[in-house]
Amino acid sequence: MNTAYTSLSHAQRVPLAAEIHSRPFLQVEAPEAITHLAVYRPNESGSRSNNGPEQHALLVQLCAHFGVAAPNAAANHFYHDFGRFRLKWECHTEFASYTFTEKIASKLPLQEAFGKVPLAHLPQAWIEALRGRLMAAVHVVLDRGPADQALLQDAFSAATLVGSRVMQGGEVWTDFAIQADGFSRFVLRDVDMRAQQAPRLVQRVLEIETYRMMALLGLPTARVVGAALDDIEAELALLAARMVDGNHPEGADQELLDQITRLAARQEKLSLDHGYRFSASKAYHRLVKSRIEELREARIEGVPTVGEFMDRRLSPAMSTCESTAVRLDALARRIGNVNDLLRTRVSIVHENQNRQILQSMDRRAAQQLRLQQAVEGLSVAAISYYVIGLLGYAGKALHGIGVPIDPEVTTGVLVPIVCGTVWLGLRRMHHRMQRRAQHARH
Repeated sequence: MNTAYTSLSHAQRVPLAAEIHSRPFLQVEAPEAITHLAVYRPNESGSRSNNGPEQHALLVQLCAHFGVAAPNAAANHFYHDFGRFRLKWECHTEFASYTFTEKIASKLPLQEAFGKVPLAHLPQAWIEALRGRLMAAVHVVLDRGPADQALLQDAFSAATLVGSRVMQGGEVWTDFAIQADGFSRFVLRDVDMRAQQAPRLVQRVLEIETYRMMALLGLPTARVVGAALDDIEAELALLAARMVDGNHPEGADQELLDQITRLAARQEKLSLDHGYRFSASKAYHRLVKSRIEELREARIEGVPTVGEFMDRRLSPAMSTCESTAVRLDALARRIGNVNDLLRTRVSIVHENQNRQILQSMDRRAAQQLRLQQAVEGLSVAAISYYVIGLLGYAGKALHGIGVPIDPEVTTGVLVPIVCGTVWLGLRRMHHRMQRRAQHARH
């Protein structure tokens, strides 16, 4: 029965059903020390990363050092207990995360606890291979009981300490600053959390820090693109002013059209090169806000919450990215509008030129018609003259052989008859040629 129903399933049913179970929370229980690394690898254009093979190669090197079999190249998540520490690895679109956990003694002073993080077990050569690629590096200490704020300040370097009660039984403390060792720090306290809440809390905190840094990748891009947009907008304003100017020398419109086309190409290149980065930053920002909401923060008096800190520090940067993306799209529309206006003006000028050409052709055709009529009259006279001359010679010949006719009278009588006949013949020939030309045009 089960086999029969399984055979009825869509080919992707089982893989899709397994997908939602493929990234479980890392099982941690206080006291615990955690090191989290987010390794980023952009492609040559810097817009996005096809980092699967390279990230898998890094994981293979780490596993080979400890004599552990690595997952296959198609895997995007991996978990293993190495004895001294545990590793959870996940490969995302733009980065891969390495989360190392290790049990520590309870109630250690925070400075000692941060000195016993599992980073110490990793090979130095492997860590050096990450140079220039770490997007987030975090040390987390998970312990039991409420925190002493006076002692907490010694573990952080920034003046502003951020903290809150979370998930109705835990506490989060951090300053979101990179310490002297190159890592940011979080202190998580299990005051009265229920089962499985600690792993979820650790996961959410690590994701907030990782996605925050990934979201901020759009800020340097926004500054570069913003400067480029300033230049393009200034040039576009000058071109629009030249269009409004009533003085348009010959060839000016074509020059303007070429310049607008170049501006459109520059804008499109900016959009292709950096549009993905802005979209990714927006998506990461949504994830940060979602993870903060899942913390269900409650205020600790005198200390800003994680949500308040992000609203003050992260949201303005994301607004800059969003406004730059909006400017980029709006500039494309403005360039398109100016381009359409200029093309319309060029079309009107061309239509006027074509109308003038047609009018000139009509005038030439009328002149040709009058000339043709004049020539036609001369042709009638010339043909009639020669025909009458021939008939006159014939009349004289007949008179010479005794036919009783007067050549002079006969020639005079034939003049109107011949002229009329020639004129009618030419008119009929012209009408026939015009009908054939009309049929050919249709």
